Amino acid sequence: MTVGEIAEKSKSAFKALAPLEAVLFDVDGTLCDSDPIHHIAFQEMLQEIGFNGGVPIDEDFFVKNIAGKHNDDIAAVLFPDDIERGLKFCVDKEAYFRKLVKEKVEPIKGLYKLTKWIEDNGLKRAAVTNAPRPNAELMISTLGLTDFFHHIIIGDECEHPKPAPDPYLKALELLNVSKDHTFICEDSVSGIKAGVAAGMPVVGLTTRNPEHMLMTANPTLLVENYEDPKLWAVLEELGKKTGDA
Repeated sequence: MTVGEIAEKSKSAFKALAPLEAVLFDVDGTLCDSDPIHHIAFQEMLQEIGFNGGVPIDEDFFVKNIAGKHNDDIAAVLFPDDIERGLKFCVDKEAYFRKLVKEKVEPIKGLYKLTKWIEDNGLKRAAVTNAPRPNAELMISTLGLTDFFHHIIIGDECEHPKPAPDPYLKALELLNVSKDHTFICEDSVSGIKAGVAAGMPVVGLTTRNPEHMLMTANPTLLVENYEDPKLWAVLEELGKKTGDA
């Protein structure tokens, strides 16, 4: 499919959402660029216990084995012979991550422009994440968005976390909106797969994961950040239709 064909497909998928009812957001890498903070936490703690012979894990290892994955899967990769130890390690790592977040977390470029547009259009919104609840709530409050979200849905509190569709389906249920009038913002293959499986168009952000990797999960639109003109071209069109409805 050519770039032009993808753009046309994106436009028609978004036009079909009118009147728009809701927008759903992942948290890590979608509201804020938190992957570097996760990387630091894993790198320092793994080095401390002599993982990989004491050689720090690099960006490639992090992207391939950790980024966007659920802690159960991370534990199995890092400690295949001792899953219990792996799970405990992940709990300790999350506590260390929370200490780092307050100093280092930054919103994705254009985030507040998009949240204002969502509020101005009277749309419902939820955060949907595989992150542990204390992490998600801390990142959201640090970004000043606690009052913005109507619900925070956690993968572990659903029957199955992402890449299963369950967390996004739960968000639709809690917000009492239709999948036919809702879109999702995501930054990982796992998250995009979850959104597509739940039957909604997904805006994929190339925050950390390369475009070719995200394309394997079939996002409706790929953008660099929330200031990307491609995003605003479809939103402005959708805003008009939503306003008319």
